[in-house]
Amino acid sequence: MAGAEQVMGNDREGRPSPIDVHVGSRIRLRRTLLGMSQERLGESLGLTFQQVQKYERGVNRVGASRLFDLSRVLDVPISFFFDDMPDSLAANFGGLPSRRSAGGADQSDSFADDTLSRRETLELVRAYYRITDPSVRKRVFDLIKSMGPADP
Repeated sequence: MAGAEQVMGNDREGRPSPIDVHVGSRIRLRRTLLGMSQERLGESLGLTFQQVQKYERGVNRVGASRLFDLSRVLDVPISFFFDDMPDSLAANFGGLPSRRSAGGADQSDSFADDTLSRRETLELVRAYYRITDPSVRKRVFDLIKSMGPADP
């Protein structure tokens, strides 16, 4: 019976795998940043919005070919779906490389989770990507970077 549970991405007690939940949250993050509905993402993949919901919640495991399709539709590398995975989660499930900041310190998961899900962040990213001229977008990017603290 464990095989059926593995297909659905659940452990033996019916809970989604933490990795599937993380990948699903990254799917939702990117879809939201693009201003794309679950229905539109589903249509692009030949799925219903309910299936997209299950992927985003980690209830259904995302297979390799579906992950490839998601990376194409959402315009991100496949590695995006595993970015910012907590070190403890990566170590427990296959020992993925540690996610460290440039300075060698752990990235703050609470900062990433809070900042990336705030309405202000989403609106800023959407406005940024509505700038159609790449040179103007690059100048806006450089301006915003110059206003923050210098990189270590």
